[in-house]
Amino acid sequence: MNTVVQNTEGQNTEVQNTKGQNTASQSAMSLEPSIDTSIDTSIDTSIDTSLDTSPTGQTHAPKTIGIWRSWALVAGMMIGSGILTMPALLAPYGSYSFIAWAVTGFGAICLALSYSFLSARKPGLGGPYFYVQEAFGRKFAGLVAWGYWLSLVASVAALALSFTGYSKAYLPFIDNNSWYSGAFAIAIILVFTAINVRGVREASAVQLVTTVIKILPLVGLGIAGAMFGEVNNIPALNPENDSLFSMVSGLCLLVMFAFIGVESATLPSEDTIEPKKTIPRASILGTLTAAVVYMVAMFGLMSIIPLSELQHSASPFTDAAQILTGRSGAAIITIGALFAISGTLNVCIMITGTIMNAGARDGMFPTYFSKHNAKGTPVRALLFSSAIGVILLSFNYSQSLIKSYEYLLVIATFTVFIVYLATALASIKLQWQDYKQNQKISMLQLIIAFLGALFSILALMGTWVVYQ
Repeated sequence: MNTVVQNTEGQNTEVQNTKGQNTASQSAMSLEPSIDTSIDTSIDTSIDTSLDTSPTGQTHAPKTIGIWRSWALVAGMMIGSGILTMPALLAPYGSYSFIAWAVTGFGAICLALSYSFLSARKPGLGGPYFYVQEAFGRKFAGLVAWGYWLSLVASVAALALSFTGYSKAYLPFIDNNSWYSGAFAIAIILVFTAINVRGVREASAVQLVTTVIKILPLVGLGIAGAMFGEVNNIPALNPENDSLFSMVSGLCLLVMFAFIGVESATLPSEDTIEPKKTIPRASILGTLTAAVVYMVAMFGLMSIIPLSELQHSASPFTDAAQILTGRSGAAIITIGALFAISGTLNVCIMITGTIMNAGARDGMFPTYFSKHNAKGTPVRALLFSSAIGVILLSFNYSQSLIKSYEYLLVIATFTVFIVYLATALASIKLQWQDYKQNQKISMLQLIIAFLGALFSILALMGTWVVYQ
């Protein structure tokens, strides 16, 4: 007997009794699970149709990212070259830079809470642009997707340069030779691209290990600097004689590079276990971890190295360890720094592929990048993104490492702030829509979204301060 059941798209589907028997009890048994399946599929499809189903209808591998791997994506994305190379850019401002760290840390937490609300409301592959699409439509979402992808690609190039700077302690032949250092940076991008091509499970496992390893030496050096350094030797400097507001807004643009990653946990949602619970917790915990590590490490570092020397250092934490403990301590810190940068580079490359693959499925990138291999890895998107990162590196190889790093940092941070502003506005609009539909909303979450938007505007204003 054939039973007709209406599926989620309103079409009629025949459910055939497996043994061809015509008893009423068997028909009822076959009908009941069909109705349940239709209801469950409707719920899942409303969340994951465009996100979880590949163009070829492939089923994804079992989910492998739990709370700690998700935390590692957020904290690991943040704690990398930003804290390890940023001191040279902030040294000319002395203790004023701590105001920028505090303001930026607060803004990053507001953004993390905004992402937590959005992901709890409706998890979706593609992170920021997914939420902007829901709030403002495909055109704005397309701009956000491309801007976010560009910020990640520029970050990959900047991270490779930072890795090269810390590698000079072990590879002296790349020091003061732009050709060798450029080739080495390109090789680093290719190595971590190959790791990500192997799959999300391998990449997230590498991320968890590198995140744990890199936090310990940074915090240890910060505490040692506070104990044995000259704590009172950090003057407040204003080299351009700007107003405090203008100076802080410009510094926020630079400092925010160290906090890029508040959205990292929302991106591989297809591979995340219980994403509605895991993503918000990991986002907040990862951001708080990064903020604490940054403040401790920067305070200790500026207590050890005179600011006039710090602003010219390509590997400041190695130099600080050399002062405190000699060559052996410097070697340990350098290894920790390399782990830190490699962890950030690893997850950054992972996300470039994820965002391009998800955007291609939704028609925002060429459909060529919507394909993935048998492991569910977006190989085409990963390879193309890394190739663009290599091209950006090639444009800047002739400059000094610090100047090239600053150039790529500003590209990455400016474009990602546009993404963060759009996402904060999306959070405000979606909450307003919920309110109009008589759903209960949290006033605290609404205020946090407003603060995230205001912080993004402040940092975007900093672009004019940096380049006036």
